[in-house]
Formats: sequence, structure tokens, C-alpha cells
Amino acid sequence: MGNKKVQKLPSIRRMPTYLHKLKQMRKNGLDTVSTTIMARYMNLEPIVIRKDLELTGVTGQPGVGYKIDELIDAIKSFLNWHNTAEAVLIGAGSLGRALLGYEGFEDYGLNIIAAFDADPSKIGAEINEREVFDINRLPEMTTRLQVNMGILCVPNEFAQEAADMMVEGGINAIWNFTNVSLDVPDHVVVQREVIASGLAVLSVKLNQQMLTD
Repeated sequence: MGNKKVQKLPSIRRMPTYLHKLKQMRKNGLDTVSTTIMARYMNLEPIVIRKDLELTGVTGQPGVGYKIDELIDAIKSFLNWHNTAEAVLIGAGSLGRALLGYEGFEDYGLNIIAAFDADPSKIGAEINEREVFDINRLPEMTTRLQVNMGILCVPNEFAQEAADMMVEGGINAIWNFTNVSLDVPDHVVVQREVIASGLAVLSVKLNQQMLTD
């Protein structure tokens, strides 16, 4: 439940990197960019870049490439990052505090407006200008504030209980940083980020590199 299948997922995962590079280029005074240059930066074949960017609806001009401003706007629109989404964060531990301190979310149309926790020593504190509320207030506050997105950073054993409270409060999208497959209604979408997966890939790459040295 909640794990909706998304077409072209690898392409979508590359979009923020395209956006980052394009903004750098614009800052450096460039107006256009070719697929060859983007391919070199992304370490991909130009045909992959073209197919990815086709998803945005923008087409490049032969011999010229893409207009950077137009491509930035198209990628933001495709990712729905033109509109700011308000979110709450559940679990103000080490990871939660780090996410609350990350200022880059504003560039991606995400505004974390409050945090929730069950630890009395954290309730009432402020983390990067966001107050930490008692988690028991989560359903009431998210309903009142009409927040649709929640970021889940609690210990694994509390993940499902916290997710249930989020759903009760009207949360329709959960960014899940726990190692738990959540049981949620069909209308709730879940994106699970397993940090250990990235570490596993990195470790294998390192081992392969050491074997070839």
C-alpha cells in the first residue's frame, strides 16, 4: 500500500542534478546548453540526456541546444517544484535535526513548518526556527494547518504508529527515512529512503576498485 509505481523513475531521479548544473551555467552567464555538454557532466550518453529532457516537454534546437531558462522552468514544472509544499517532520533526533537544518529544500519547493517528537526533553524546543511539538498533537495540527506531506525520521519500532497518526491528520504523502515498509491506505503515497542502500553500493564500488588496483 502507498508504494505507487512511477514510470521513468531513473530519469526523474536525475532531474535535480540537471537542475543544479543548469543553475550553475546560468549563474556563469550562459544562455544555452547542448546535450553533449550535459552528457559530459552527467557521465551519460547524449541520447539518455535527450530522452530524459523530453519528459519536460522542451525540445532543443539543432546546432543551438536548449535555452537554459526555459529548461529550468520546464524541469521545475515537471517536478511540481514551482509550487511550495508545506511539510511536517516527525522525529527530531539526529537525522531529523539535520533535515531541519538543510536550507536547500527551499530550492525544491519544500517548506518544513514544524517538527513533532515524543521525547519530553525535545518538546517545546526550537530547531532552526521550527518548534518541536508533542507528537500527540500531530493529527489535530496537520488537519488544522492542512498539511499534505510528512517526513518520517522516528526509530523503526515507532514508524507504523507515527504513520497512522499522520494519515489520521490528513497527510497524503510520506517521505519515509525509516527501514520499515509502511501499511497505509491506497490514497497515501510513500517514498522510502534507505540510507544503507547507498552505503551498500558505495562499498561494492570501493571493493571492486581495490581489486582492480
